[in-house]
Parts: sequence; C-alpha cells; structure tokens
Amino acid sequence: MAGGRRAAPRCGWGWGGGWGCCPFLCLLLCCGAAGRPEVYMPAVLEVEIGSTARLECSFSIPGNASFTSVEWFYVNRGHSDRVRLCVITASGVRIDETEYSERLSVGEDKALSISKVTRQDNARTFICQVGADSQGVGESRTELYTYKIPAPPEITPNSAGIPAQSNDMLKIAQCTSENSFPSPNITWYKNGEPLLQEEDKTKILTTLVRESNGLYTVVSTLFSKVTREDRNSLFHCTVHYWLQGQMRTKDSPRVNVTVFYPTEHVELRVATNAGIVKEGDDVKLVCDADGNPAPVFSFFRRELGDSWQDMTSLADTNDGVLMLHNVSKSSSGLYRCQTLDLDDMTQHEGDVELVVNYIEGVQVKMEPSSPLHEGDSVRLSCTAHSPVKLDYQWRDARGRKVAEGNQLLLTNLTFETSSNFSCRVKARSVPGLEQSKQVAVAVKGKPRIVAISAPLYVRQDEVINLTCKAIAFPQPSFHWSVNGTTHEYMENQHMASNLTVRVSHDLLRAGAMCRVSNALGVSEKHIQLLDQKPSESKGIIIVAIIVCILVVAVLGSIIYFLHKKGKISCGRSGKQDIARNTSI
Repeated sequence: MAGGRRAAPRCGWGWGGGWGCCPFLCLLLCCGAAGRPEVYMPAVLEVEIGSTARLECSFSIPGNASFTSVEWFYVNRGHSDRVRLCVITASGVRIDETEYSERLSVGEDKALSISKVTRQDNARTFICQVGADSQGVGESRTELYTYKIPAPPEITPNSAGIPAQSNDMLKIAQCTSENSFPSPNITWYKNGEPLLQEEDKTKILTTLVRESNGLYTVVSTLFSKVTREDRNSLFHCTVHYWLQGQMRTKDSPRVNVTVFYPTEHVELRVATNAGIVKEGDDVKLVCDADGNPAPVFSFFRRELGDSWQDMTSLADTNDGVLMLHNVSKSSSGLYRCQTLDLDDMTQHEGDVELVVNYIEGVQVKMEPSSPLHEGDSVRLSCTAHSPVKLDYQWRDARGRKVAEGNQLLLTNLTFETSSNFSCRVKARSVPGLEQSKQVAVAVKGKPRIVAISAPLYVRQDEVINLTCKAIAFPQPSFHWSVNGTTHEYMENQHMASNLTVRVSHDLLRAGAMCRVSNALGVSEKHIQLLDQKPSESKGIIIVAIIVCILVVAVLGSIIYFLHKKGKISCGRSGKQDIARNTSI
C-alpha cells in the first residue's frame, strides 16, 4: 500500500516445495488486514485562492476501538515523498515545521484547515492516515485544486477607424482578462456569432502573461477585414474558465467599431413634421449620404433655362442641411444636393421637389355694389386661388362665425347690420394655411333717433343733463334748440349727444328739441320738461291729508261710543224713535 505501509507477506505453497510462511502467521496477518480502519475523504476539493481550504477526514474502526493517532501528510504533484504536516493523538495535536505551519489548524473533528491558499497549493495531494493499534492503519487522500475567477473581460475597440476597402486584416479590438488561475480561454463574437481564425479574413492573437502574484492575464487581439455592412456590427469577447467541473463564462460589453467607406447613394429630402409645407414655414432640406466619413456637401436650386443657383452659402456643409426661412410660393422648385468624396474624388447627386402650398388672390365681391339702404339685400362672394382644395367661412366684426361657403347673403339691411365682414379661406389638407379678406357693408340713410331722455320734473335754475341717441350713415351731427354744453360720443353703433343746461323759464315752458341730420335727411324729437312744485306746498298737502284722517278717526270713535251707551240704535225701532222724536 502507498504511504509507507509494508507489503503483506505471501502465504501458500512455494514452487520450492515448502511454505512461503507459517500458517499461523498468515492467519494472523490476514485477520489483522481485514480489521484495519476505514478512512473516507472527497477525491477532489476546489478552493478559491485567498480563502481557507477545509480538508475533512472521517473514519471508522472495527469493534468500536479507539484510534491511536491521526496523521496528515501532503505530496507534491509528480512526487512520491510524503511530508508530514501534523499528528493527532489522545494527548493533543503536534504540528510539524513545514511551509504550512503558520497557515494550518486542526478542528475537533480532526479536519485540517489551511488558510490563505495560494497558487502553489494547487494540485497537491493531502493524505489522512488513521492508526488503531492492532487493527493497523487506514488512509485516504484528497486532491486540492486552487482557482481564481477571472475579472470580467475589458474590450477596447479600434478608435482610429477601419477602411472597408483595405485588403489587409486590421485590428478590430483588444480583449483583456486579468487575475485568473488557471489561465482561461477567450472567444470572439460578431453579432452573437463566434469568430474563428480564417486565412486572409480573420486572425486572433493571444498573449498569456503570468503576473508576480502567480495569477494570469490573458490579452486577445482580433484582426479582420471589414465591409460597409460592418458599420452596424457589434463585437464582444467571452472568457471561458473551469469551476467545480463545469465550464463558466463572462462576457464583455458589446462594442461597435468605426468603419470608413465611400459614398454610394445620396438622398435629398424635405424634413418636416407633417410632410407638408406652407407659406411662412421654415423648411429644412437634409442631404443623406451613405459614406463614412460624410462627404463635402453642396446645394443648388434650378432656375429658368435649366440653370442652377448655388445655395451652398446658406447651408451647413458639414451636416448636409440647407435651411430655408419664411418660404413663399416662389420658394417652390427643384433642389439638388451634390457630394464630393475626398478619398476617391467621386461625385454623387440627389434631387427633391419642394412644393410650397399657398393661398393667394383672396377677393370679396359685393352685389349690388351701389350704396345700400335700410331694407335692401346684398350678396357677398369670396374667391381665392390655391393648388389645394379650399374651404370658406364668414365671420362678423366680433369674430363670430355667421356662415359657411364662399357666399354670404344679407337681407333686410338695417343700420345695425352695418359691419365689417371677413371671408376666411382655409386649406383643408394643409393645417395652418389660411388667408382672410375684409369688406365693409355700410347701410346709408337719414338719421334715426333711437333713444331720448324721458319727460323730466325740473325746477327753475337747476342744472340738468339731456341725452339724445341716433344711428345713421354717413355719420350725423346733433343740434339742440337751446344753448348749453354738449358732449358727443359713440356707444356701440349709436352716436350720442349729451347736453348740460341750466333750466330757465322759457326752457321750462317750451322744452328742448334734439335735431339730428346728415346728407340724407333730418330727424328730430322733443323732450318735455315738467315744473316741479316747491317743497312747502307739498308739506301743506301732506298736513291737510293727515288732519282729515284724524277728523274721520275722531268721528268714528264718537259714533262707536254712543252706540255702546244705547244713545244710538241701529235697528228699525231705533229709526222709528228717531222719527217720532223728530215729529214731536
């Protein structure tokens, strides 16, 4: 048996014609071997570098006998010499002087603990040997493997950019994984598919560096040819390592590399939110070129006679954007973007037709166009020109909608009907595109007085205010039959005149006349003034009324008193007595 145990002597007949050993000794040795201690340990133990390895040793001894000693040994890989670490007896634990002396401890269950395991501890065999007097010795062993999980891989893409037209395999990216043991493997992926070395297409160079701490750093560099389709490709690397009998992985972030390729196609487009342009908009023309880096952009606009106006001075030539501000109908036309690739000096062009929607020539026609009078009718017609279908709407001076359609009929006109009407023209398919035209509908006629001060009770020498309101077109003038201070003002559609005057005897007697006139006629109305009596006469009348009421009340009380005393009878007999007394 390994571990220093003596080989058992052979028993049986020898070819020399005698016993190889005595029968009694064979029987004793065979029975002793059958009763030796049984020791159990895991075949393999994996421990991370820097942590504590706990080596467990369990055993059983036939006949419930006690052990006499437990000894721990280790053997280096590829060697057969044992180095004892410690011995455990009934009297205690004795640790031998070895490289493990400072890191070794023994538990109550005879397990051996080794702290701060290192890379040098890897692949060593640790042996637990149990002795039990006459039962002999038993042992078992565990292979200790140490590991260090690699750090997540770091990927560094080529920041300089890669030309797609190059025939060489150029550096795509570099992947680095540090602090691992044992050394891991690195695999490259493009868009999730593994990359393998392929002649004249893909090359992978891997460098393994053993650091001073015994851990490994792996650097893998990917070289490959690229095409313009790789401008959107994502590259990443994966580190593969073994742990507890299973393959584990760690992925790097996915990166994109800059790919240079010439322009093949150019497109000029109108960049708007709604896709529709109207007068007054700011329009952005964007030139899209599929080359990288972007080429040099130039912009042109076609004029009459197939000549082209250079508009590059108005553009951002780096981003390929031409801004047109406050466009109008005249901004419509064919625009061109031209690119120049500085690598191969090739030119490409892209055209777009700009259509600016507009409304023009809004006109309102009034029939009849002759002067209008109260009671007349008038028809308003609205016309406009646009490349798109138009809707018409009529609104009054207050902005209220009064009709739909391009015609508005007003009947039985009055002065109150006179107003400014507007025709609002809107493009249904172009939000925000509208124009309007205003027309004045004026009803002419002589003035009509619509309000005047009611009859007033006034006193002589009192200062009063008289008001007269009228409506008319053309605008009328006011004349009063008496002199005073006048103030004229507008109230809605009405003209008003306010007269401030002191009441005289003649004014009180004759009243005041308001006369309103314009070129088409005159209207007038009279304001009556009533004499208000002095306050003393009113007091006398009130006193007289009160006295009369008191007299009636006293007479009623006397009659009631006499009736109660029987002096006055209200029946027929009473009437007869009164008549008899009268005749006597």
